[in-house]
Amino acid sequence: MARICDLTGKRAMVGNNVSFSNKKTKRRFNPNLQTKRFWVPEMKDWITLKVSTSALRTISRHGISAVIDKAIKKGKV
Repeated sequence: MARICDLTGKRAMVGNNVSFSNKKTKRRFNPNLQTKRFWVPEMKDWITLKVSTSALRTISRHGISAVIDKAIKKGKV
């Protein structure tokens, strides 16, 4: 199961842990993903998506249909 947002395409980034002695070791910054069910009125059906919390804010502002249409146009879905 990949840690990728279904709508925005956000994925894990790679960076460094930096200790007090300035020693660096690799680490991952995972996106904050939530599995949510959304009711899509056009389809009259529930869909389950794994979305980032920033995508959830966008969905609450614009609506699920508009966000899905925009993601399809950008080629994310």
